[in-house]
Amino acid sequence: MASSIPWGLLLLAGLCCLAPRSLAASLLGAAVQDTGAPHHDHEHHEEPACHKIAPNLADFAFSMYRQVAHGSNTTNIFFSPVSIATAFALLSLGAKGDTHSEIMKGLRFNLTERAEGEVHQGFQHLLRTLNHPDNQLQLTTGNGLFIAEGMKLLDKFLEDVKNLYHSEAFSTNFGDTEAAKKQINDYVEKGTQGKIVDLVKDLDKDTAFALVNYIFFKGKWEKPFEEEHTTVEDFHVDEHTTVKVPMMSRLGMFDVHHCNKLSSWVLLMDYVGNATAIFILPNQGKMHHLEDTLTKEVLAKFLENRHTRSASLRLPKLTISGTYDLKTVLSKMGITRVFSNDADLSGITEKEPLKLSKGVHKAVLTIDEKGTEATGATFMEAIPMSMPPGVDFNSPFLIIIYDRNTKSPLFVGKVVNPTQQ
Repeated sequence: MASSIPWGLLLLAGLCCLAPRSLAASLLGAAVQDTGAPHHDHEHHEEPACHKIAPNLADFAFSMYRQVAHGSNTTNIFFSPVSIATAFALLSLGAKGDTHSEIMKGLRFNLTERAEGEVHQGFQHLLRTLNHPDNQLQLTTGNGLFIAEGMKLLDKFLEDVKNLYHSEAFSTNFGDTEAAKKQINDYVEKGTQGKIVDLVKDLDKDTAFALVNYIFFKGKWEKPFEEEHTTVEDFHVDEHTTVKVPMMSRLGMFDVHHCNKLSSWVLLMDYVGNATAIFILPNQGKMHHLEDTLTKEVLAKFLENRHTRSASLRLPKLTISGTYDLKTVLSKMGITRVFSNDADLSGITEKEPLKLSKGVHKAVLTIDEKGTEATGATFMEAIPMSMPPGVDFNSPFLIIIYDRNTKSPLFVGKVVNPTQQ
């Protein structure tokens, strides 16, 4: 029976990253040539569909980062722009009118410059590429639709989300809130291999539809650290706060340099299998300058002009996470109507009016000596005899994890306090 009060729609974007994967390419978008993409993507010199949306994903990533950073400069930040954008792009398939326009604009897509069909084709190719089997690293993403028993979704919406976003659909009894929570949380826990548990803390009985997106990453450093060289050292959270952290260290050849424009040290570290982590350590008192100055064009230059030098590097071993109420964050970025009683999601179901009652995103990052799993191999390399610079990541720094195949930012974060959970 139709109601004048919109039924609740729950959106959950959950991510787990077990050691950073390639991040630079995703952030750079079309600014960087991709040499690692499958050969067929370059036949006829046609730009892969996922590369066309990569600059928009980078813009969305930086916009959301700045919005979250403005809220607090004392907490860690970590989220997956790809996970959040994928979930809302999927949702836009069922949105109409101003609700649809706000979502696309909030995701930084200008539909006068790029046809909507190309946007969804870009996400389709992005998801297919990210989920392509690779024995060198693990990267999977998934979308789940949890639909109230007795509720009928429009055939076109179901067909589009399955074909374009590789979504699975599940019938759910939202009247039994505990059982519904368990069903959704079990799905996310399984998809993230146990790294994200209890994503849904509470569930309204009037929820009629839940949309879940997750992304899971697991990779190994190309140049690992040795565990015996990890020692407990000071990390300077701010001028008045110091905490003890396990600090990994290695003397070797690194892609590291000091960028005067950002007043920061920039370190690019590759994972085995087409992934890169970018660490950016600002000079003392220059974090706000870094956050205001960093752009995808600046990152593109780092990725284009790579060269190694000898350095004595120290990097904290850590696990951080971020949990975000997307209604709060995205409303400040212009996506408001979908959360209100004026939401038009009539492309999802005709009978029951829907609104997005809640949007939750959780991301987890672990950095250690190997990246992830320990191996029996020992890494050795020759370094010049000259005295190398010491680069100590012992104060707050940014991290970006970029996927070179899709040129999209998988993860963006800031480490303020490595001991803060």
